[in-house]
Order: sequence, then C-alpha cells, then structure tokens
Amino acid sequence: MKSRPSAIIMFLFILLPAFADGQDTLRLTLAEVVDMARRGSIAAKQAITVRKTKYWEWRTHRSNYQPQLALEGTLPGFQKTFNPVTQPNGTIKFEPVHYNNSALNLSFSQGITATGGRIYGATQLQRFDDFDAKTKLYNAIPYTIGFSQPLFQFNQMKWDNRIAPVKYAESKQQYISDMEFVGVQASAYFFDLLLAQVNHQIATTNLENTRQIQRIADEKFQLGKISRNEILQLQLEYLKAEKSAGTARRDMEIAAMNLRAYAGMQDAGRIQLELPPAVINMIVQADRVLEEAYANNAQSLAYERRIREARRDVAKAKGENGLNASLNANLGYSNSAADLGKVYRDPQNQQLVELKFTIPVLDWGRQRSRTKTAEANLEFTQYAVEQDRQNFAQAVATQVTLYDMMKEQVKLSASADSIASEKYEIARQRYVLGNLSITDLSIAFSEKDQAKRDYILALRDFWGAYYELRYLSLYDFEQNKKITYDTLATN
Repeated sequence: MKSRPSAIIMFLFILLPAFADGQDTLRLTLAEVVDMARRGSIAAKQAITVRKTKYWEWRTHRSNYQPQLALEGTLPGFQKTFNPVTQPNGTIKFEPVHYNNSALNLSFSQGITATGGRIYGATQLQRFDDFDAKTKLYNAIPYTIGFSQPLFQFNQMKWDNRIAPVKYAESKQQYISDMEFVGVQASAYFFDLLLAQVNHQIATTNLENTRQIQRIADEKFQLGKISRNEILQLQLEYLKAEKSAGTARRDMEIAAMNLRAYAGMQDAGRIQLELPPAVINMIVQADRVLEEAYANNAQSLAYERRIREARRDVAKAKGENGLNASLNANLGYSNSAADLGKVYRDPQNQQLVELKFTIPVLDWGRQRSRTKTAEANLEFTQYAVEQDRQNFAQAVATQVTLYDMMKEQVKLSASADSIASEKYEIARQRYVLGNLSITDLSIAFSEKDQAKRDYILALRDFWGAYYELRYLSLYDFEQNKKITYDTLATN
C-alpha cells in the first residue's frame, strides 16, 4: 500500500497516548482483534458447543443403523406375599406365595433401511423356585430369530438416512459460518472503538489548538487588532471543544468496554488500536463469489434439506393412509425342565407367522386432506427455496459491488483528509497573521475533523464488506482457498 500523509497523520493520532502508562497499553491490529474474538468470545464458544451437539446427534443417527445388542434380566425376582385367588364358587381366597422368578434375556436387532423392517433374535433362560413346594423349574429359549415388516407404511429409517447426512454437512458449514460472523461482529466493535479513539484524539488536539489560538487572540485584543465579539466567539469555541473532549472520552470508554466484552478481553487493560491498511490484495468477481458461496455456505445445504423434509412429509402423509399392516415371522426353539442341563436337550420347535392389519372403512376424506396439505406444503417450500436462492444471489452480488465501491471510497476519503488537513494548517497560519476571520477558521476546523472521521468510516465500510464476503462465501480470496477451522475435540 502506498503511504499517504493523511494516513500517517491518522496513525500518529492513534498511537500518541501518554507514554507514562505505555506498559499497560495493549496495542492491537484488526486481525488480532478478530482472532481473539474467534478464540475467546462467547459467540465463538457457543458456535463450538452447537457444533459438538450436531456431531453427537449425527453419531446417534448412525448408531440407529448398526446392530443393537442388549442384555435384560431380573436377578433376583423374589416375592413373599398373599395373592387373591378366585375360587370355583366365585369367592376370593388369599393364598400365600413364596417364590423367586429370575430371568436373563440376550437379544439383538438390526433395522433394514430399504424396507423399514427389523430382524431380531434372542436367547433366554428363566428359573422359577417355589419355596413352599420346594420345587424349581427351568425354562429356556436356546435361540429364536424373527422378522417384522410394516406393510404400506411410512419408512422412517429411509427418510432419516436421506436427510441426516445433509443436516450434518450443513452443521459443519454452519460452524464455519458462525465463526466468520464472529469476525464480522468483531470488526464492527473494532471500528467503533477506533472511531471513538480518533474522535477523542481530534477533540483533545482541537482543545489544545483552540487554547493556543485564544492566547494569540487575547494578545491581539490587547493591541486593539480584533473586536470583543471575536474574543467571545473564541471563548465559545473553547467551551465547545472542552465539552467535545469530555464526550469523546466517555464514548471511547464505552466502546472499549463493548470490545472487551465481545472479544473475551475482560482482563485487558487500556486498548490502543492500530489503523488497518486501506488496501487488500485480492480481486473478487460476482460470479466467482457466488460459485463459492453455493459450494460452501450452509444455506445451500439448508435449501436441499428443506426440500427433502417437505418430500418426507408427503411420503409420511401417504404412508399413514389408514391402512396399517405388518407381517411378523418367528422361528426358534424352547424347552422346560427341572434340571438346567436337561433344558437344552431336545428343545421343542416354535414358529409364528402373523399378518396384522387395520383398514379404515370411512374417514370422511381425512387422509386425502392430509396428503393434499403435505403436497401443498412441498410446493410452497419449493417456491420459498427458489426465492431464498434469488435473495442469496442478490446479497452476494450486492456485497461484491459494495466492496468494489468501498475501495474507491477509501482512496477518495484519504485524499479529502489530506486536503482538509493542509487547508486547516493554511487557515490557522493566516488567522495568526491576521488576514482570516474566525468564521473561516471554524469552517476549516470542522472540515478537517469531518474529513478524518469520513476516512475512518470509509475504512470501516471497506473492511466490513471484506468480512461480509468471507462470511457469505466461506472462501479466503486473499489466499485463494476455502475457509476451514481445526477439527473439534469430540471426546
């Protein structure tokens, strides 16, 4: 970047606080503030927490498609009480019971994504001890295997498997987007404080300049070269400058507290910001930015997810059409004996095949209404997604245009700052020599101050547009690479 006199002057304005407390002053660049915010701000920590939550939700989803093995048991199942027993004549008699009924069951199950069915199996052992009769009995199912298949119903597993990967990919990109948005916010707080510090330095400098001019004016007044009215005008200007200095200091302290709170720098002492460069070494084109935005931004994945969720709702409405049927089949062996060794000898074959169904006879068009509602929602979602795509593309194009405009505005503001500063010095010297009115000096005064503020505001808009481009595209156009962050620890 070519140096400019105005930029040097501004840089000195910012970096000239009293050296007495220099050791307690933390000097920061814009990049350092953004980096600190991404590491220590509450917003960044929230983004990390959400990212971890989404990761474990994804792991939970994947576990639903893996074999499940479970051990269930009742050890012991002891009971000693009186139970009511209905007698042949209809009366109730309370009989004592004293027994232990223990059982162990080892089972597995595996869902079938394509059909929504489930394969399952189990092995079971049960022991019953009757302490009153002094008997014991074993019952065992060496193994059983079965299959359960819903018919003509909504397949939740299949649709979850279509949506969950998109949702997980969206969460990863959303994490990067959230971290980039931290940069956008940190940049805004940075320039809030930078502008406040510049205003404070301007106000302090103006107060000192006004004091010097007033001293010269008092000497001229004693010599009869200026009027009493001009002296009063200068006194008024001094009071205004003193008030402005106090207000600027208050605003600077508030802006510093806001930056500390957002960036996680509560323990930092005095903060002094350095002026960021007015040039960024990168070229952006709307087509390229939009291409990267569609490839990287979480919104693009969100569009796909919303369409899939709407289609899932249609499939669910059609699947829950009132016809509820399921096919269940089971094959296994079981046996009962008084000895544990005998219970596994010559077990008896057991089989089960059943078809259960429920058919609505009259629903007054309720199911058809549900299906039509879901289809209408799908159509609405498709239109909404298309509109959001257009708005997103427009936002990207607007941001590219804004970035290009801000590059020119920074150059123009820097030139205006340099001219206004030079003009003020000439006006001040002319006033000292006595050939310029106090009114013209005040005008030059105001123009100089406003030019400096305009330059800082132009820098703010320029860097704000830069971070917005990163946030929208999740692409670093300076380094020509996609923006990534370190893999999170998920242990």
